[in-house]
Amino acid sequence: MRVCDVAENSAAENKNAKKATGVAKAMREIRIGKVTLNMGCGGDKAKMEKAGKLLTMLTDRKPIATLSKRRSTFGTTKGKPVGMKVTLRGKQAEDMLRLALTGVESKLKSGQFDKSGNFSFGIKEYIDMSDVKYSHEIGMLGFDVTVTLERPGFCIKKRGIRQSEIGGGHKITPEEAMQWLREKFGVQIAE
Repeated sequence: MRVCDVAENSAAENKNAKKATGVAKAMREIRIGKVTLNMGCGGDKAKMEKAGKLLTMLTDRKPIATLSKRRSTFGTTKGKPVGMKVTLRGKQAEDMLRLALTGVESKLKSGQFDKSGNFSFGIKEYIDMSDVKYSHEIGMLGFDVTVTLERPGFCIKKRGIRQSEIGGGHKITPEEAMQWLREKFGVQIAE
């Protein structure tokens, strides 16, 4: 084999390696799967009505009632409405996350992340968020924000045919989620 053949082969291998790493980097990109705003009301009809108005005011979406799953010792019967929630996806989810992070002054704790890299935090009063005005109809209410993160290819665990698990190397770790949040939203994370 000649020296120029070796040089051509190594250049072709480098080109293929660059293409492969570009694809690999695109598949490792973390994105927001969904943002869920949730308010527990304990079955109180007046509070559920106010919660629905608040979630509609914040998201311009119609909230749905969350139902109790089983009978409890606190008098809640199975199937009774106990809270309200709204799920956001895409650009609207990202905008809502930015707004909600202003309510906690862009500070989270490492304990708020689960082993899948998803995280949750609470807003004590909705007026803590920037650009949100107080409404006399609603009064003072708080809510929880749950953010589900994903990577390209996570749809294999939700599809109908040939459903599969996410590979261990493709899962999102809490450390990766924290780093992504620091870079994308400038969030400070306390230990």
